[in-house]
Amino acid sequence: MDFLTSIKEKARASKKTIVLPESLEKRNLEAAAVTLKEGFADIVLIGNREEIIKAAQEAGGFDVSGATIIDPESYERYDEMINLFCELRKSKGVTPEQAKKVLADPLYFGVMLVKMGVADGMVSGAVHATADVMRPALQIIKTKPGIKTASTFFVMCCDKKEFGDDGVLMFADCTLNQQPDPQQLAEIAVTTADSYAAFCDGEARVAMLSHSTKGSASHPDVDKVVEATKIARELRPDVKLDGELQLDSAIVPSIGAQKAPGSDVAGKANVLVFPDIDAGNIGYKLVQRFAGAEAYGPIIQGLAKPVNDLSRGCYANDIVAVIAMTAFEAQII
Repeated sequence: MDFLTSIKEKARASKKTIVLPESLEKRNLEAAAVTLKEGFADIVLIGNREEIIKAAQEAGGFDVSGATIIDPESYERYDEMINLFCELRKSKGVTPEQAKKVLADPLYFGVMLVKMGVADGMVSGAVHATADVMRPALQIIKTKPGIKTASTFFVMCCDKKEFGDDGVLMFADCTLNQQPDPQQLAEIAVTTADSYAAFCDGEARVAMLSHSTKGSASHPDVDKVVEATKIARELRPDVKLDGELQLDSAIVPSIGAQKAPGSDVAGKANVLVFPDIDAGNIGYKLVQRFAGAEAYGPIIQGLAKPVNDLSRGCYANDIVAVIAMTAFEAQII
C-alpha cells in the first residue's frame, strides 16, 4: 500500500473535519469535492453558500453539496467567537470591534473554528503566503506544551527503494524556519522523529545534515549542526540520531560505513534534517523535480491543533493529500 492510500485509510477510520478557508478558489473546491467523494474527511467551507456552490459548478462541476458551509455574516456562534478571540488576545487589548475586523479574514475565522472545536484542522495557503497562514495559527492555536519551535516536514516517496524505508523519507524543515539556531534545530529533529513514527509507521533514523561529516570541514555552520545534535540527544536519548552528516553519508550505506563507522544512522537515515530553510526547500524540490519523487506536505508540526500550509503553486491533488494528512494529524495530536 502506498503512503497516501495508507494515510487516507487511517483518516477514514476516525473521520475528522477540516476547514478550507480559501473557499472560492478552484483548486480548493476540486479538492473538497474529491475529499467528500472519497470520504476520508468532512469539509467546512467559509462564505456565502450560493456563491460557493456557483463557483464550484463554474470551476468544473465540482460537487461540494456535502460540505458544511458557514457564512460569517449569519453564523450563530459569531458572538461567542468574538468573545473568545478577545479573551485569547486580551494581552494585546483587543476590543470586540477590532476582533470583528480581524475575523473578517477567512484565515482567522477558520483557525477560530478549529479553536472552538467546530473543525479539527485547517488547510490553506493556495492563495496566501506562509506568514499569513502561520500568524493566526500561532496567535490562536499556539504550540504544544513543551514545544517552542513549530516546523514543517515533507514525506518524500521515491522510486529509489534503497533509500530511507523502501524509498520513503521525511525532510525537515523545508518551509518555515529560516535560520534555526542549535536549540531550534534540535527541536525540529526530535519532533520530526515523532512525526515519522506516526505517519510512516516506522522507527526514525535521523540525520543532521551538513556539508561536513564528523569534522571533515570546519565552519560555524558545521558547529551549529554539531551542537544541535548534542542537544537533540539530550532531549531524546531514545531517538536514533546522528550528525553532522553529509547527504551521501546519511543515505548511502557504503559511504556511511566509510565516513561514520559505528553510526546507527549513517547510510540508512530515513529522516533528513536540513541546517536551514534554503537547503531544505531547495533539497525537497530537487528530489521532487529531478527524481520524480512524490512530495506530500508541507505539514506543520508542533502546534496544539493541526493547521497546515500549502504551496501557492500546488495542484488540487496536492491539497487532497494535505487534507488527508491533516485529518490523520488531528487523530494523533
